Amino acid sequence: MTELRTVTVDGSPVHVMEHGTGPAVLMLHGSGPGTTGSGAWAATARALPSWHVVAPDQAGFGRTPIPAGSRGGLRLWTEQAAALMDTLGVEEYAVVGHSMGGAVALALAAARPRQVTHVVAVSTMGTPGAGLSPDLDAIWAAPADPLGARDMLSRLVLDQALVTEPAVAARAAAMREGEAAYASLFPPPRARWADDLTLPVRTLAGIRAPVLLVHGAQDRVTPLGTAALPLLEHLADVRLHVLGRCGHVPALEHPHDFQRLLSSFLDRKPDH
Repeated sequence: MTELRTVTVDGSPVHVMEHGTGPAVLMLHGSGPGTTGSGAWAATARALPSWHVVAPDQAGFGRTPIPAGSRGGLRLWTEQAAALMDTLGVEEYAVVGHSMGGAVALALAAARPRQVTHVVAVSTMGTPGAGLSPDLDAIWAAPADPLGARDMLSRLVLDQALVTEPAVAARAAAMREGEAAYASLFPPPRARWADDLTLPVRTLAGIRAPVLLVHGAQDRVTPLGTAALPLLEHLADVRLHVLGRCGHVPALEHPHDFQRLLSSFLDRKPDH
């Protein structure tokens, strides 16, 4: 069963999708306008019936507001994710993060080494020196209308057949709904927000949980060469799986391969 509910975390509401029972896995979405926890992860959650999936709308996305006095950013998203799991009473959990969510997942593993058992960073941000790609800059700037939604979706996937009229309409509607909050997250100049999501080398080196990196060979948003490959030098326990004929969204473009990778890795017993 899938449940959508709002949880109060440190006095602020967080909208959460929960699905399944078993060990907990926190699933963190990326930063595209209109993105939500359920929109990003519902299909993947259904493929993990033996896990308790927790997929929040992070602050500034979907139905989770930015807490008063904050503007968003890596520190807020990391602290809110940790506090959410504390509020839910979950003592140990795996973390899966896509793009921006990958940076948050890695930061969370560094901050909560006793709680985080596994990390899966998909098309991840957070890599030192990666910077802001032209496609990510365009995605963050996409206007909340059908043209903006179509342009954004076309940059996210390699296979343009996935950019269907229903997908464009649904994303445009989601972008309009979250437009006010989202406008405050990544205003220009946008390179500073990519820098904010960058993890220091010492932080990456201190992560002790096993890490699986999943990346599309044709990802233009967070390119393989600047986003994933350098992490192999910085993480203590890491492996990388590259999917050919794949852009920025492996869970959408190669769902069965992605789900098999995820299930196999999450079932792996940590060495520590």
